[in-house]
Amino acid sequence: MEPFAGGGVISLTVVAERLADKAVMVELDEQVSSVWRVILGGDAEWLARRVLDFEMSAQAVSEELAREPCSLRDTAFQTLLRNRTNHGGILAPGSGVLKYGENGKGIASRWYPQTLAKRIRAIDGMRSSIEFIEGDGLTVTERHLEDGRAVFFIDPPYTAGGKRAGRRLYTHHEIDHRRLFHLASRIKGDFLMTYDDAPDVRVLADTHAFDTRLVAMTNTHNAKMKELLIGRNLNWTCT
Repeated sequence: MEPFAGGGVISLTVVAERLADKAVMVELDEQVSSVWRVILGGDAEWLARRVLDFEMSAQAVSEELAREPCSLRDTAFQTLLRNRTNHGGILAPGSGVLKYGENGKGIASRWYPQTLAKRIRAIDGMRSSIEFIEGDGLTVTERHLEDGRAVFFIDPPYTAGGKRAGRRLYTHHEIDHRRLFHLASRIKGDFLMTYDDAPDVRVLADTHAFDTRLVAMTNTHNAKMKELLIGRNLNWTCT
């Protein structure tokens, strides 16, 4: 179970490595959801071809993103295009397109059509093992609390303790963190949460007698940071 799926890398890895029979991905954002609904709903080949056929230029991107989408397919392609041409891949309102990009390649610096098409087709090949739900992650989590077979990876927007990252990165950034921790304490199976290392988060973890570990990470600006892992028992992180 991945109740805040976003790009779904954990679910995709679990399925690709055959670590579970099924992955359930949940996402509230309509733009992100459109991509998953198209890929997992049988239109992956259409999206792959659309990516391959798009002639990348600043003008083409501007024209495509200014166009009113007429279908779920259109929304999915525009979302993917926006993700690959905006600063840091940010979809939230206010994010601007790349000007210089990686290695001075400008707006095309993160647009790799062959690689993107290959990934889309690979996900399509695994879709029988993936269930996607467009909805609220907390609500879906609550439905599966008693399922002892379910393992949760919980990576919510980082807004606890007044953190701004979640507000800047995500359209749907308002999360009831107290409720999330309460739900996690009731999960019959196992779970792993990831959070920004904030005092309020540590208080919530201590209140529920959860284990915590700091791990190194690199953000979208390649800055070295620390992220807080939260679970019932994280001794496995020391091996």
